[in-house]
Amino acid sequence: MKILIADDSKVMRQIVTRTLRQAGYDGHDIVEAVDGKDAFEKVVAEAPDLVLSDWNMPNMTGIELLDALRGAGNAVRFGFVTSEGSPEMRGRAEASGALFLIAKPFTPEAFRDALDAVLV
Repeated sequence: MKILIADDSKVMRQIVTRTLRQAGYDGHDIVEAVDGKDAFEKVVAEAPDLVLSDWNMPNMTGIELLDALRGAGNAVRFGFVTSEGSPEMRGRAEASGALFLIAKPFTPEAFRDALDAVLV
């Protein structure tokens, strides 16, 4: 399985990758994107099975990325890993087709709770 991690912070991409491993999701191919625009291009080019995206990124935000993907007819499984998780954001994410929103700080257990139903 191929997982694309979109975050403008290299450190945060590394933390997400490490947390995936700690949650028991070893052995997946990881693709990284530095912002929403880069993520959109890599979703098209790499065809990942799952996108884990930050909400706030330069050039194209995470929600703009999700809307652009759905607008282009791309149904890739998509979830947010972001610093905020207000009810409004969760509602907006769900309305756009996100499967989950994991708010930072997160734990391997939070990843398992969100991803077990997605990565089957």
